[in-house]
Amino acid sequence: MNNSSKDFSPGLSLVAQFLDLAGILALAIGIYTLYLNNQSFTREYSTALIFTSLLTLFVFPKFGVYLSWRGRSKFKRLRVITSAWITVITILVISSVILKNSNHYSRVWFFSWSLSSLIYLISIRHLVDYVLSKFRKKGWNKKNIIVFGAGKLGNRVAENLLKAEWTGFNILSFFDDDLNKEGSSILNIPILKSSELKTFVESNNIQELWITLPLREEQRVRSLLHELRHLTLSIKYVPDIFGFRILNQKATEIAGIPIMQLNTTPMHGVNILIKELEDKILSLLILLFISPLMLLVAIAIKIESKGPIFFKQRRHGWNGKEIKVYKFRSMKLHNEEKGHVTQAKKFDSRITKVGAFIRRTSLDELPQFFNVLQGRMSIVGPRPHALAHNEEYKDQVEYYMQRHRVKPGITGWAQINGLRGETDTLDKMSQRVEYDLFYIENWSLAFDLKIIILTIFKGFINKNAY
Repeated sequence: MNNSSKDFSPGLSLVAQFLDLAGILALAIGIYTLYLNNQSFTREYSTALIFTSLLTLFVFPKFGVYLSWRGRSKFKRLRVITSAWITVITILVISSVILKNSNHYSRVWFFSWSLSSLIYLISIRHLVDYVLSKFRKKGWNKKNIIVFGAGKLGNRVAENLLKAEWTGFNILSFFDDDLNKEGSSILNIPILKSSELKTFVESNNIQELWITLPLREEQRVRSLLHELRHLTLSIKYVPDIFGFRILNQKATEIAGIPIMQLNTTPMHGVNILIKELEDKILSLLILLFISPLMLLVAIAIKIESKGPIFFKQRRHGWNGKEIKVYKFRSMKLHNEEKGHVTQAKKFDSRITKVGAFIRRTSLDELPQFFNVLQGRMSIVGPRPHALAHNEEYKDQVEYYMQRHRVKPGITGWAQINGLRGETDTLDKMSQRVEYDLFYIENWSLAFDLKIIILTIFKGFINKNAY
């Protein structure tokens, strides 16, 4: 097996979105030019194409057009794309009728464009599939996975994936609780003992774990999920339902294998682009607006006490990777034991007078907008905790590390709901994590904007911040 396979799949959905928009707009302009004898685009046509672009950006992700279709049914994808495009066209027609401006558009142009665009959307995906299949045969765009369960079901999974090489899944190893299977293999894929699973994941570039245990092994699946709760790899359960007759069941399939997604991040495909645009545009505008205030805070810090203006601390970011987070220094210079971080408490003697004010008003967090521009943080997301706190709480709070499935934020759903400042009890930390996980499960652009607006009105000043 090739452990050094190159993977560029995170950008494929963005490329697909660009190709969709470029093709739709090019066909609209081309047909207009041919049919209407090179007449210049009128304002009505330009407006219609801008509206179409926005609709495509909104509607297509809702239908799952830009989700990974690696190994899934091409016929189902055809239905999804057709349904999404018909929805866009229907909204355009209804809007035109409501606005009473349908007479501004040529019927021949509209129907020619609509039909040719659908043909293009389907054809371009077949072309991309063909190119990707060629790349995957050369070791590119492979996704490294491991399989837990070296029984009949695991063997069938391996057979299906090896036959369907075009799907690009690369099984590095099997794991099993049966010690008698250690040292053996399935289709030349080694079987390792279950105790080596976590170490193997941490030392190899593993994107996914597929669990192929029988349905009766529910408790083992539960314990396995608990054992891996600190890791951020995607986990999929392959239910043993090959012998069942299922009617009207909508399940994800990869190479004929039914798949159930157990945990994942909302940051995939077009969602990444939306979040990045939101963060970069808003953070740049906010920094331009607050730069005079930041200058005043920096001067006040420098006048009151010796030491740097900024405080830098390593924290966990997206997928648990360490990042460096900036804040205005609010404490006197002091030493901490290595691996230990003492949370600020009420009447903490380490906090300066300026520090007390900027902590209470959240002004100490303003430098983190530079972190957002760097791509390390988001404006909205779970607040990043000190590394020592993560080590302390990850075994005490269920699914604690799953809050790292998105970028950490300057403000978040937990902070809006009053969980800001010192988390001196396990109950407080548990509540904060629950709010963070709710945010991850329900993320949307509208939810982010709601949190930002609520932060402006009630998130800056908090009696618990000291």
